[in-house]
Amino acid sequence: MSKHGLSQASYPSMAHNWNLDQVVSQLRMVRTAWRDSQRGNSERGDRELPSPEALRDIITHLRGALFPMRLGPADLRRETEDYYVGHTLDAVLNALWRQVRLELRYTARQQNDATEHEIDARAVDLVRQFAAALPDVRSMLDTDVLAAYAGDPAARSVDEVLLCYPGMLAIVHHRLAHVLYQLGVPMLARLVAEQAHSATGIDIHPGATIGRGFFIDHGTGVVIGETAIIGERVRLYQAVTLGAKSFPADAEGNLHKGQPRHPIVEDDVVIYAGATILGRITIGAGSTIGGNVWLTRSVPSGSHVTQAQSLQERLPPASGE
Repeated sequence: MSKHGLSQASYPSMAHNWNLDQVVSQLRMVRTAWRDSQRGNSERGDRELPSPEALRDIITHLRGALFPMRLGPADLRRETEDYYVGHTLDAVLNALWRQVRLELRYTARQQNDATEHEIDARAVDLVRQFAAALPDVRSMLDTDVLAAYAGDPAARSVDEVLLCYPGMLAIVHHRLAHVLYQLGVPMLARLVAEQAHSATGIDIHPGATIGRGFFIDHGTGVVIGETAIIGERVRLYQAVTLGAKSFPADAEGNLHKGQPRHPIVEDDVVIYAGATILGRITIGAGSTIGGNVWLTRSVPSGSHVTQAQSLQERLPPASGE
């Protein structure tokens, strides 16, 4: 394997003419045109954006540091647990600082509002805040594991939940991504979230606020939007969507960003498979939303909404009514 990731041994040496000089030149012209159209061409010669590969490695090691005896090295022993956690976090946080600095530099170039020294100092501060949040992240994840174990009769142990459940993997990524999102590095947060999305089919925007004891059963096809707010002890099944009903735009057709547009789901709500809940509506505490329900209105606490009820709301009135 070469340094570029391509093995030369499997390719015979041939003298084909691929017109590479022309292709490389044209690709450079296209890149330059793109950069010029996006607020000018950067004069930097090094990497300008965070690395998905670096983030994947960082999150893998963070998962090990959070759950060392279950997601850490196979040969780890309890007596060396603290040493492993400290050593891992030291390496991971330094690697994360480099990625945070890349995003902050990128943002500063777009806005021309910070010096290199200010960016570096800001990156250090953000990573320190991220590190300080890790004990609470672990505490929240413990409640998520227990919720999955209590809510799924097929779960034989909390260890099985953590090691095997795709919903748990998605929640681990979300808890970490949400901290990054709150700290002001949304690109890094989105990269972390999309890694879980690719692995599990569960799409949780890092901006979504999710309370303790959250359980996603099965999980494939679940979508949770950026401004969704989910209370404590909420359970979702596969293919549930907490989405936006509409996308307001300005006079020029540009979408308004960041406005609340996703549902609020209060404590102790269960939403069954295939339900679609759209808009800034509230699902009251203790409610149950049935499978395949389409819901665009708020419901009070203790509601039980079925597919038949939601379908009737969408049908036109009968003749003569």
